[in-house]
Amino acid sequence: MKLTAALTAFLCARLLAGAVEFRTLAHSPAPPDNPLKGFLPYLGNYTNFPHSLEWFYLPLNAVMTGSNQFAWGALETRLNAIAARGHHAVFRFYLDYPTLPSGVPQYLLDAGLVTRRYDDYGNNGVSVSPDYEAPLLRAALTNFIHHFGAAYDGDPRIGFITVGLLGFWGEWHTYPYWNPPSNWFASVTVQNEVLDAYQSAFTQTRWLLRQPHGTQPGQRPMGYHDDSFAHSTLDPPGWHFLGALKAAGETNKWRTQPIGGEVRPEIQSCLWETSLSACPIPAQDFSACVDATHATWLLNHAAFEPGFTGAKQDRALAGARRLGYEFFVSEVTFAPQPGGVNIAVALRNLGVAPFYYDWPVELAALLDDGTLVRAWPTPWPLRGLPPAPTNTTWSLTLPDAELPEGVFALALRAVNPLPNGQPLRFANATQDQHRPGWLTLGRFQLTPPALTAIRQSDASVQLRATGGLPPGARVEISADLRSWQPFQTNLPATNWAHVLPAHSLTGAAFFRLVLPPW
Repeated sequence: MKLTAALTAFLCARLLAGAVEFRTLAHSPAPPDNPLKGFLPYLGNYTNFPHSLEWFYLPLNAVMTGSNQFAWGALETRLNAIAARGHHAVFRFYLDYPTLPSGVPQYLLDAGLVTRRYDDYGNNGVSVSPDYEAPLLRAALTNFIHHFGAAYDGDPRIGFITVGLLGFWGEWHTYPYWNPPSNWFASVTVQNEVLDAYQSAFTQTRWLLRQPHGTQPGQRPMGYHDDSFAHSTLDPPGWHFLGALKAAGETNKWRTQPIGGEVRPEIQSCLWETSLSACPIPAQDFSACVDATHATWLLNHAAFEPGFTGAKQDRALAGARRLGYEFFVSEVTFAPQPGGVNIAVALRNLGVAPFYYDWPVELAALLDDGTLVRAWPTPWPLRGLPPAPTNTTWSLTLPDAELPEGVFALALRAVNPLPNGQPLRFANATQDQHRPGWLTLGRFQLTPPALTAIRQSDASVQLRATGGLPPGARVEISADLRSWQPFQTNLPATNWAHVLPAHSLTGAAFFRLVLPPW
């Protein structure tokens, strides 16, 4: 018998044989509850609409009891409750919230801080508007902001902070009391003091202001929040949100700083009907508002309570998906080099806004059952990747010495710094294919399979397949190298051996190892 062992290996063997592997990945919409984007409810355990953020207000007197006395328990309770659900917090401190008791710290009232009673917005004298020019209050605000930042800047439980503190609801206005001779709002000097303090205290956590205020707002690393979204977003008139951004030259601020806000409460439900005519007040086209502002997150509590069903729910989900970023990996290239393998990932942002945090990006080798064998940090910057019709390419060379042997899935992820936070999911069909939170880029072979024929001392011959063998690998037999028949199917994942007795070795036989295409 003439015995020949032949190796035929597809895709995986070529990687280490020197050929470049090019993979195209399929698109699939990313979920509406990706981290740090989408619709959010007020703080609470809501399961009827997917989300990754929760909102709350907090009066300043809940944490500040003296000029240098702070008790953060009320804030901690809320942050911990939200983080326990895998969500990030968005919140605001206030001094004056119409219809709620005053948020002014008691020690300031005891010191004689002047306040003004008002009945507007259904307040009927419940809250009061403080004198924002009072030196004692001004010192308290800047002191609070610096202590607040020292304790919480970069806290992984926090998604975004809105500046708050000044004006009704902390929204930086006291309308209708903000024109002479009855202007209750803070002067530009006081505005700058608050903004200067935030800029100094918060260099990691993103913070947002209601509209451009103070001197040279374009020079500050702050975003903006439209709290009347889809009602007074598009201009004209010039006082609408977009008009205010245009007047300040801030329409491109979204490229580096986040845009958030709240869907106007009166239209949070009717906005998802088939016609806006059902809304009790004028409503603007939601998609047009998103495109113009490049918004990332919006408080939209009606989607959670009472919630929506059917086609209305579907339209609201589509609206949530429209916000913020959506990362799609379209192509992956594996290129062997002397001493390593270069991996190039081509991706683009299909959303309307960048991602605003420096979350680490990792590569990993995974087994077919999802077991993580090895992970590698990368220098790839997720932050600031702009919406674009073309790809950005990341590349990295992994040394051979760091590559484990066998068949693996190469996967990619962005690391959420919140320990139990929701993973950032890419807009790809292979997201979570091998392991939750990881995007599978393709399977690869680091030890080429081999088929050998070894004659034994008793004249028998042992066929041996070695190296990492993917599911579906098989050995085929042929008498003429033209017609092949299965000899052994479903080989084990590592090594396989078969002995051909000496008495069977008559005639000619050829064997080859066949690996399934990946």
